[in-house]
Amino acid sequence: MKNYPIYAFALLVFFIAACQPSQESKDTAKAELELSDSALIKRGEYLVGIMGCQDCHSPKQLGPKGPEEVPGRHLSGYPADRPIAKVTPDALKSGWMLLGGDGTSAVGPWGMSFAANLTSDTTGIGSWSFEQFKIALTQGKSKGIATARPLLPPMPWPNYVNMAEEDLQAVFAYLKSTPPVNNIVPMPIAPDKLQ
Repeated sequence: MKNYPIYAFALLVFFIAACQPSQESKDTAKAELELSDSALIKRGEYLVGIMGCQDCHSPKQLGPKGPEEVPGRHLSGYPADRPIAKVTPDALKSGWMLLGGDGTSAVGPWGMSFAANLTSDTTGIGSWSFEQFKIALTQGKSKGIATARPLLPPMPWPNYVNMAEEDLQAVFAYLKSTPPVNNIVPMPIAPDKLQ
């Protein structure tokens, strides 16, 4: 029994060594994490597609089969270099709500609104935190700031109030993975400034 402490120590060293993850298991864990990031982005891309985000947030041009996205402008919002169309106040007074030709702008009793840049650029959501994104989508707040103005129509944010956290994370991960498009979208125009 004189060697008992040595045996106990050797057993402890063996136990610690056996419990340490091997380089192979570390590499496997890293690959699984990357795969889950990839799967999260893929899920987000799917959700953005079925939610129709590109309908309003992607500039379009007329193609052989009708409106199609302008290449390189996916989810970049209302083009900053596009002149703002004049609106006939009579239509609004009659209760009409109008969409711009490619859906990236809208006019109604709220004034004129412009679809935001959702790309990973800093002029889009590139510098946003997940919490900001969640506030924007589930509370309808501009720039995801709780004290900011409400998001304006036709943004259907009330549809996303009860969106599952994992779906919000997937959409955010996908948008953060998009190619950055530098595009500063105009500020909304108040109804009394339209004329």
